[in-house]
Amino acid sequence: MDVILLIKAAVMGIVEGLTEFLPISSTGHLILAGSLLNFVGEKAKVFEIAVQTGAMFAVVWEYRERLARTVKGITHEPQAQRFALNVLIAFLPAVVLGLAFGKFIKAHLFHPVPVALAFIIGGFIILWVEGRNRRLHDGGHQPRVQTVDDMGPLDALKVGLLQCLAMIPGTSRSGATIIGGLVLGMSRKAATEFSFYLGIPTLMGAGAYSVLKQRDALAWEDAPMFAVGLVFAFISALLCIRWLIRYVSSHDFKVFAWYRIAFGVIVLATAYMGMDIWKD
Repeated sequence: MDVILLIKAAVMGIVEGLTEFLPISSTGHLILAGSLLNFVGEKAKVFEIAVQTGAMFAVVWEYRERLARTVKGITHEPQAQRFALNVLIAFLPAVVLGLAFGKFIKAHLFHPVPVALAFIIGGFIILWVEGRNRRLHDGGHQPRVQTVDDMGPLDALKVGLLQCLAMIPGTSRSGATIIGGLVLGMSRKAATEFSFYLGIPTLMGAGAYSVLKQRDALAWEDAPMFAVGLVFAFISALLCIRWLIRYVSSHDFKVFAWYRIAFGVIVLATAYMGMDIWKD
């Protein structure tokens, strides 16, 4: 058993769990962390997608009561049916566009410099949206969608289309859905929670599809590496979810925007100076 490899898997799992639900791009951080750790190659790319499943299990655990009620009431309760339908509608665009463009994006954009550019652009977008929201709030405007249960099918479709922007590494799935949700008239809490729920089918599906597609490149000897990554992703994600729900009740996302911009600039600067830090 390669202990160093397991340590790298644990670090990658922690990075995934801590960044998956924040608007700072878990995929971007995994690519950059993998470069620093020399955790690269085809097998590493499969790991980076599959380990997201661990973070999604944290959502399932944290919201297990709501999810159980939905399953029980899916055949006869309108609220449960509407909630499940909204998640399904929001999930479908990622399936269609992911299958259509996923291979091209992985081949051309899963590298440090494109990730850094997406970090910076996304940071400025967050600053613009938060400034807009502040002006609306000061003018007495209230979000149209206060809770997840207030969402309609069109709201779900729009959020699902915004989620597709996250196929560009460095964009952030959570950032696209939460910040996009704010633009669409959702409250910060509703946008954040729906982003959690939408991540369950999206990331678990992506992880399963990636492992199935690349199964010939994997071996049973890789199982400990994946297991360690999933466990650490689950634990760190659970802590992050509980913290984030408290955070959004009284804070905006500007701090994450500045973090994105600063981190992106550092990556671009080191790449421009030819420093051998980031490995494709």
